[in-house]
Amino acid sequence: MANGFGSMYIGSSGLQAAQNALNTTANNIANVGTKGYVRQQVRFSDRSYDKLKDPTTVTNAHQSGLGVSIGDVVHARDVFLDKTYRLESGREAFYSTCYETTSYIEDLLQELDGEEFKQSVEDLWTAFQELSKTPADSVVQNLVAQKAELLLSRSENLYEDLKSYQVNIDGQIKDDVTEINKIGDRIYELNLEIQKVESNRMETAMTLRDERDQLLDDLAGFANINVREDETGFVFVTIEGVDFINEQQCFHMGTVSDKVTGFARVIWPHFSDEENGIHVDVFRLDGDISSESNTDVGELKAKLLMRGDEYGIYSDLLTTDAYRKIEDKAIIETQAQVDLLFHEIVTTMNDIFCPNKEITLNSEITVNGITYKKGDTIKVLDEENASVGADGELPPRELFERMGTERYTKMTVDGKEYYVYNEANPEDPNTLYRIGNLQINPEIVKQVTLLPAFTQNGAVDFALGEKLAGAWAIQGMHISPDDQYPCTFQEFYDKMIGKIGTDGSIYKSSRDTMTDTVNAVDNSRQQIIGVSSDEELTKLIKYQSAYNASSRFMTVISQMTELIVTGLI
Repeated sequence: MANGFGSMYIGSSGLQAAQNALNTTANNIANVGTKGYVRQQVRFSDRSYDKLKDPTTVTNAHQSGLGVSIGDVVHARDVFLDKTYRLESGREAFYSTCYETTSYIEDLLQELDGEEFKQSVEDLWTAFQELSKTPADSVVQNLVAQKAELLLSRSENLYEDLKSYQVNIDGQIKDDVTEINKIGDRIYELNLEIQKVESNRMETAMTLRDERDQLLDDLAGFANINVREDETGFVFVTIEGVDFINEQQCFHMGTVSDKVTGFARVIWPHFSDEENGIHVDVFRLDGDISSESNTDVGELKAKLLMRGDEYGIYSDLLTTDAYRKIEDKAIIETQAQVDLLFHEIVTTMNDIFCPNKEITLNSEITVNGITYKKGDTIKVLDEENASVGADGELPPRELFERMGTERYTKMTVDGKEYYVYNEANPEDPNTLYRIGNLQINPEIVKQVTLLPAFTQNGAVDFALGEKLAGAWAIQGMHISPDDQYPCTFQEFYDKMIGKIGTDGSIYKSSRDTMTDTVNAVDNSRQQIIGVSSDEELTKLIKYQSAYNASSRFMTVISQMTELIVTGLI
């Protein structure tokens, strides 16, 4: 009887184990399409044995077992594949963001297949070609004023579109920071719940772990993270090498707005001193961006890099040091290039209409907020070679005028009167020949015949017309300090389009490479954590057969027991 009832335990354990395995397999099948779900794998183990007789040299040990049990339900993951996947997915997000930004900029620059900004440059060139033939023709002069106004408005529109795109990205950055903090808070909550569930060492918090791992995957797309799990199931997370989640709390990121542009800086508030205006940035944007140093990870960093922290102006492209500060910051660099093209056209035309010469000072003077010392040189109107408008007055009127700043200041210098040129003062934006600070000379707009076209003796100045037309053929522009090949005004725009297109192509190639890498790593991950419906259906048949076998075993034991009991009556 003892052996018979002992067999009942074996059959019962088989039924229980098979039923639990069926439940686990059914759960896997039900979650085939669930994002972040990790398949659960059943591991069987023997129940305890009762020793009936010690083994001898000729016999094995006589043991009576109690059947089978579920030793563990494995929540299978590969920490090395997870780490690789998160790093490469963050890198993919970085290059995807860079490519999207450069593609949008390229679209802005090639509005209507080049019929907007570029066409306005071509139209102004055509107008000056006509002016060179008949400088005193009021109809042609009016055409020049109209095309100059068109170039001015389209330059401003393009520049404003780029600024609006910066504002748009700035809003995305703030949203990303909010989302990162939200993810961090939830991971911290899950850490505590997982610790609570698994504290008895008897249960694995499968669903909670799946949710946490998916959140970690999502977080990896925003920034370069590092994840470490301790023996209690608590995960510690760092972002850019700084603690984001530890056993105490989730340390939120924050933003602080720039006083000039209003752009958000992403900072660590707990390291910053708000009262003294000291803020610790989350990301370093001034170093080399490369895969070797893992500085090309995360869409948030890419957005900060692409947006930049200021508005680009032409002076950013005039020196190597200034250019290095905006290099690789696509929007700022494009703004600076557009501004430089406009600046060069404006100043070149103005300098032909209103020629300057240099004189050496014998005493100190201050002009337009700039102090010049004895021995310095300053620019003054070259009166002998200056052309005049129909009124014959000096100084001649420039075509493009700075709002709030006259071209010349009439003053006595070393005992002689000059029209002293008001140089651009970097400390005063109103003195710069740049987009947003210029207008077509209001006097010329009212009366186009005031545009310089005559020599001071009243003759038509054909030499002036030749200079204006010839300026468009001069190859004197460089797209950056690194550019070794000078170009004309028209060629500059094409070169600008080519550069942003080349940058976009590089980002696209990098993105595609990262996408292939992420897919390859994810395929390897899915072999471990993914649910295969074919495999699970095979297991379902196997466990169903095991359940049926245990059931038949129990039926036989029941019949035997019943036969023995009824036979004794």
